[in-house]
Amino acid sequence: MATTSDIRKGLCIRYNNDIYKIVEFLHVKPGKGPAFVRTKLKSVSTGRVIDNTFSAGHKIETIRVETSKYQFLYNDSENFHFMNNDDFNQIAIDPKLLENSGFLKEGEIVNISINSEDQIPLSVDMPSNVTLKVIQTEPGVKGNTATNALKPATVETGAKVKVPLFINEGDKIKIDCSKGTYLERIQ
Repeated sequence: MATTSDIRKGLCIRYNNDIYKIVEFLHVKPGKGPAFVRTKLKSVSTGRVIDNTFSAGHKIETIRVETSKYQFLYNDSENFHFMNNDDFNQIAIDPKLLENSGFLKEGEIVNISINSEDQIPLSVDMPSNVTLKVIQTEPGVKGNTATNALKPATVETGAKVKVPLFINEGDKIKIDCSKGTYLERIQ
């Protein structure tokens, strides 16, 4: 058993008969009253995010997880398939464990957390950003750069993202995976 002082980002805990991953937390010590910890918890089974407040010193049940690097192989109609880089075992992951899976291309390396007790995958941590090639977008109009206008573009994985007007087909762009937004053009 752990306490609220052990709370950190990425920690998996058992709460309300489900397993939750801590997405955000904040230790608060008000001027009056006892200290507490505000948390944002994401259910690994449903993907639902809830806000919860724990009083200071509250006992929490942590889940032992092992995190390993996996390489994305392919996705079929039901699952995403990954290979462990250490022992070359393959696993299939339910799409609801992945956030912004549209930016995942073959060969990409991700971190997968697996419950040590029953070997069930709990979460997939996408890379912070990816570099993808633009395969379809409208051509930019010369001289139309007075504003920070954006246009839709389709990248090589099929995902759609808003890009600046100067981006053309064939350009490689860096995308923030957590927000699904354009970061920069890669030369």
